[in-house]
Amino acid sequence: MGGGMEHIFADRREAGAALAASFAKYAGRDDVVVLGLPRGGVPVAYEIAQRIGAPLDVLVVRKLGVPGHEELAFGALAEGGCRIVKADMLEGLNLSEAAVDEVIAREAIELERRRDTYRAGRAVPDLEGKVVIIVDDGLATGATMEAAVKAVDARHPKEIVVAAPVAPYEACLDFGKARNVSCVCARNPEPFYSVGLYYTDFSETPDSIVTELLRLSREPRPDTVAAQGGAS
Repeated sequence: MGGGMEHIFADRREAGAALAASFAKYAGRDDVVVLGLPRGGVPVAYEIAQRIGAPLDVLVVRKLGVPGHEELAFGALAEGGCRIVKADMLEGLNLSEAAVDEVIAREAIELERRRDTYRAGRAVPDLEGKVVIIVDDGLATGATMEAAVKAVDARHPKEIVVAAPVAPYEACLDFGKARNVSCVCARNPEPFYSVGLYYTDFSETPDSIVTELLRLSREPRPDTVAAQGGAS
C-alpha cells in the first residue's frame, strides 16, 4: 500500500518497467500474450512484453463517459462486441436512453477507427489456451478493464492476468474473484485519486506512438538475432 497523492512514476514507460518485475515467471514461455489497452496502456504493456519476451498486441476498449463528465465512466465497449453498462450508475445520473445510445454509438465508431489504425489488417491474435496479460496505465472505476476481461474470456484463454501500475486495492480484489483471473498491481495508494496524479508525465499517448511500439515489438530482439546467428 502506498499513500497519498505523490507522483510514483515519471511516465508510462517507467511504470511498465516497474510492473514488469512481477512477471518474471512468465519470461520465455510460448503460451503468453501481452495486450495493451490503447492508448495509455500500450507503453506500459510494451515494457512488460519486451522484458519477458512475449508478443504484444492491443485490445481496443472505449470508456462510456457521462456527458459533461467524460472521466466518469458508466460502462465500456471492447472489440468483439463486448459491452459493460453499469445500470446502478445510470439510475442515479438522470440520463435519457437517447443520451446513453448517443454515447455508445459515438464510442463504437471511435473503437472501430482505432482498431483499424493499430492493426492495419493484421488478424486478432489467437488467445485460446494462452496466458493473456491485459495491461492498462491504471485502474479507476475498472469499467474499461472489465470489458477487456469479458472480451478476452470469450476467446477461451487458459488464464487472464489484469495488470496496472497503480489501482485502488478494492479494484484488484474484485478482478481476483473471477475463476481464471488474477490481478497484478505495482502500487495501491490509499486513498486513491485519479490515475494521472500518480505520474509526473501523464500526457496523452498519440496513435503514432501506439503504432510505433507495436511495430517495434514485432522486430526480432537482439538476443534472438544473436542466437540465430550463432546457430547458422
